[in-house]
Amino acid sequence: MDSNVKTAVRTLEVFEAFGLSQKPLTLSELARAIGVPLSSCHGLVATLRNRGYVYSVGNNRRVYPTRRILDVAETIVRNDPLLESAVPVLTRLRDDTGETVILGTMEGDAVVYLEIIEGLHTIRYSAKPGEIKPLHSSAIGKAMLASLDEAGLAKTLSRIALEQITGVTLTDENSLRRDLEDGRKCRVFVTRGENVADVMGMASPTTPGGQPLAVALAGPIGRMDESFDTHAERLLLAARELSGLGVN
Repeated sequence: MDSNVKTAVRTLEVFEAFGLSQKPLTLSELARAIGVPLSSCHGLVATLRNRGYVYSVGNNRRVYPTRRILDVAETIVRNDPLLESAVPVLTRLRDDTGETVILGTMEGDAVVYLEIIEGLHTIRYSAKPGEIKPLHSSAIGKAMLASLDEAGLAKTLSRIALEQITGVTLTDENSLRRDLEDGRKCRVFVTRGENVADVMGMASPTTPGGQPLAVALAGPIGRMDESFDTHAERLLLAARELSGLGVN
């Protein structure tokens, strides 16, 4: 791995380590958390301290991020042209169905969640923006795969491993292709416990500003199945509305 790429990865891992620990860490603790030598961790933290992203806590040589990273992140999200336009549509879909709504896309050979609007039920599917999911076992992933032409689909399927995520994950290419074809007929792609046991996802492709994305609903299988037709209708409506958005 290129040294610059490695440094970027380690910087992200530093903030993720604080997110997991939820407390100040010594350099030794932080070095162990991100799996680097103490000397490398010292240099990384010194750079972050000089840029105002971490500070020393008390007299016990522990460090913790300042709110600068929050301010930067909030500014970035607040000015995201896609989410600014999409969130009202996603929120209406959540309110209409009561289930968790997800906006995602294909990055490389996986799905990345761009936005999550949590459902209204006490028992609901929960996730966070930035989570990475497999293409073959997620509803959004199926919608993304089905949007590829045959050459692109064949190339992608030749690269990815159809791993057994749960007991019902589709790990046979022919079965997955049949499932994708079923989804193409109604523009709704479904998973029933294939990525998370007992969770059903249903997704529809959408292209706000010409960008290939998918919008999905997710919740307990039983509850989702009971309202499948009405949920599918509302999902398709939201997908069409998103496709009509102009994104600069």
